[in-house]
Formats: sequence, C-alpha cells, structure tokens
Amino acid sequence: MNKSIFLVIGVGILLTVGLYSLPKVVVRNEDRKLTNEQTTDASTAVRDTAVLRTDRTDVHTVSLSPKQQQELSQLKNRFQSVDAKQKPVVGAELIQAYRKVSRYDSAAHIAGQLAELAPTEINILRAGDLYYEAYGFAADNQKLTVLGTKTREFYQKALDRNPNLLAAKANMAMTYVSTETPMQGILLLRDVLKEDPTNELALFNMGLLSMRSGQYNRAVERFQAILKNHPDNTKAQFYLAISLGEMGRKEEARQLLAKVKTKEKDPTIQAAIKELEQNL
Repeated sequence: MNKSIFLVIGVGILLTVGLYSLPKVVVRNEDRKLTNEQTTDASTAVRDTAVLRTDRTDVHTVSLSPKQQQELSQLKNRFQSVDAKQKPVVGAELIQAYRKVSRYDSAAHIAGQLAELAPTEINILRAGDLYYEAYGFAADNQKLTVLGTKTREFYQKALDRNPNLLAAKANMAMTYVSTETPMQGILLLRDVLKEDPTNELALFNMGLLSMRSGQYNRAVERFQAILKNHPDNTKAQFYLAISLGEMGRKEEARQLLAKVKTKEKDPTIQAAIKELEQNL
C-alpha cells in the first residue's frame, strides 16, 4: 500500500485520532487467547481512528498569530477570574477557542477542570472525548502516553457511572494499542461487539486494526458488516475498497471507489481515490 494511502486512513469526519507505530503483533491474530454539551454516542463518536497514519506532525505546536494569542489570553484570564457558576459558560467558550486553533490538549485540560468542578456524566464524557481528540494529534511518545492515560481516566469514570456507553468503551480501546498491554484494546472492542454485534464504531475500529495488521479478509468482513446497517457510510466503503484491492479483488474495489467518489466530500479521501484508481 502506498504511503499516501496510509496517510488518509482514518482522516475524516468529526475528530481525527492517530495511533502512531501500532505494533503489528497487536492484531496479528484476533482470535488467539490472551496470555499476558458534547457526549459520546453512536452518532457523534470518533469513527475515523487513524491507526495507519505515518506522519508525526504535532498540531499542538503550530504557531499562533498575535491576535490569536491575545484572544486566548483574554479568555483564559476571564475563565480563571469568574466564579464557579460562570465557569461552565466561559469554559465552553475557551474550549472552542482552543480547538479552533488546534490546541486540543489545552481544550481537553479545560474540559477536565470543568468535569472536576461538576462531575456529571456529560462533563466527564466530554473531557474523555476531548482528551481522545488531543491524543490523536500527539506526535511524541511522551505526550501520547500522558494524553492516552487521561483519556482512559475520564472514560473509565463515565463507564463506572454508565456501563452502557459503548462508544466511550470503543474509543478507550484504541488508546491501549500504544501501551504495553495492547490486547486490552482488542478485548474492549470485543466486549462492545458482544453487547452490540452491529456497533458501527467498534466494527470500524476493528476493521482499521485488521488493515494495520495486513488481515484484509477480516477488514472486509468488518466493513461489510457496517454497510449492512449503514449503507451510506462512505468511509467504510472507502476502507473496504482499499482492503478489496489489497486482496486482489480489483474490479470490486474500482466499482466501490467510483461510488464513493460521487458522495465523499473529504478532499483528502478524494485525492487518495485518484491514486488508488491509478494503481488498481
């Protein structure tokens, strides 16, 4: 698979999460026994986990303009000075301001503070979502470890309150693959699929993990399972086409890419489709 195609895996809709240098041994055989304001739900969860990204650009360090710095400084000072009743409103503004300039780790930090001030399920879940988003853009291993730990911390708190938050569990699973216990992520995804065999997010993540380990036949099964219940999921169609192409089923891949080409709005995916069509 060409490098440019690797770069588009998982780039897309609501959030983008990158799991860098995912060990192939993690998912080489999924069936082997283990020896050693914003909420997460099926419609809003991170569905495009970029397990195959190879770029390591840290968007958290992109330079800000003087105007952006001033606006953030003013909002930050305001957040620190207001009383507890006003903090949720000002904090929400500060979170959006940070996300607008790709300071996802700072946005997550504020969400975490709000969750500590008012530990409701929604606030805890939002903190988990935003830490997961920041985790996806971390370029160095140290930051990846810290943000992954914080993601799991908040998602676990939410799950302790409500074990039925399957999307939170599916997201949390993906943070384990860069740890020393990667199979915990696979087990969590299996748990989700045991409870809900048609869970779109869990199937999506399992499909991407299968692609990462070169198990394209398994990836095909996962993405086809998604499309049975969500036939208009163009991202699943796109990754299915890649998997089919890697299995030598090029005509099927070409037909599917032609369909995605007419519907998909993401310019990165469109660029990848052009290259794929040339190689099929």
